Amino acid sequence: MKLRVLVVDDTSLFRRVITDALALLPDVEVVGTAPNGKIALERIATLSPDLITLDIEMPEMDGLEVLNALKSRGIECGVVVVSALTLKGGDLTIRALERGAFDFITKPSGGDPQSNLIAISKHLAPIVNAYRRRWEIRSILKQTSTTGAPAARSATVSSPQPTRAERQPILKKADLVLIGVSTGGPNALAKMLPALPLNFPVPILIVQHMPPLFTKSMAASLSEKCKMAVKEAEDREIIRPATVYIAPGGRHMKIVPGSKGEISLSITDDPLENNCRPSVDYLFRSVANTFNGNTTAVIMTGMGSDGVLGLRLLKRKNCHIIAQDEASCVVFGMPGEAVKAGVVDVITPLDHIAEEISRSVKSAIL
Repeated sequence: MKLRVLVVDDTSLFRRVITDALALLPDVEVVGTAPNGKIALERIATLSPDLITLDIEMPEMDGLEVLNALKSRGIECGVVVVSALTLKGGDLTIRALERGAFDFITKPSGGDPQSNLIAISKHLAPIVNAYRRRWEIRSILKQTSTTGAPAARSATVSSPQPTRAERQPILKKADLVLIGVSTGGPNALAKMLPALPLNFPVPILIVQHMPPLFTKSMAASLSEKCKMAVKEAEDREIIRPATVYIAPGGRHMKIVPGSKGEISLSITDDPLENNCRPSVDYLFRSVANTFNGNTTAVIMTGMGSDGVLGLRLLKRKNCHIIAQDEASCVVFGMPGEAVKAGVVDVITPLDHIAEEISRSVKSAIL
């Protein structure tokens, strides 16, 4: 079954480039295009696409207004935001992701049409593949709920078996919280972090896969929602309790112990890891190798396997590891790989993660 896609962009050039990029992907059919949000809604109603690529800045009706309209009308359609790599584009994209957009790509700046085509296709391919998997699972579940017939059990449908620790949790102490997250992260973090209290007694370090500029926008948005301070991390910054530090987009973040017992952050341009910068493994490894305190690590929704190697190292230091469950993930890649590796102590839905973190940290204080 082909994935039906509608391309929405206010420039004819990018409508053509994105259409051609999608045409390179197997089992994808571009069913139409639209130059603005108003026309897009009309075509969504008649064409019933499974997925739309949505320009965020458009005349008449922008991408955020389209997302609001889809929600208010109860239209189930995946959205991949197409954004300019600017501060304004970052702000709008974060707001779109918090409103339920599946993921985003950035428009190439300059370059010839062929190089732009290759760049967009490269970025779209894993996103479309991840969305297709989610779409197929939901289609099977919807069919099952309609017919009452049992769904065929498979790796893409069945949830992982609970670990022994999940059945009988053994909480570890923690005086540092680490979070790794990717696809679906802004929305997940916007739901989870506000549940943590103002006087949260330890620092929280987050790696969210994002390009430059976007993490600053995400930090500002989360800061408005959270009781704790939330900020984009800075090089050589000493970390404090009750503060959330987000790795800057396009750069790695690690911890560095100081001579007086303080812990500071180092922001680097070291090579990509797992095709990512920032990388979850990079942060987790630095904590495992240099920090002897008690740690809780959380692996949340995201594509790929970034974070698993770092979690293996942290587990050797008796780190307490929490994974988001498959049902509440946009993509179960990163937490799923951690579960397969056998390093996870607790598998829990998104709306229980803050509670699990608090329990772990509380046990360290007692």
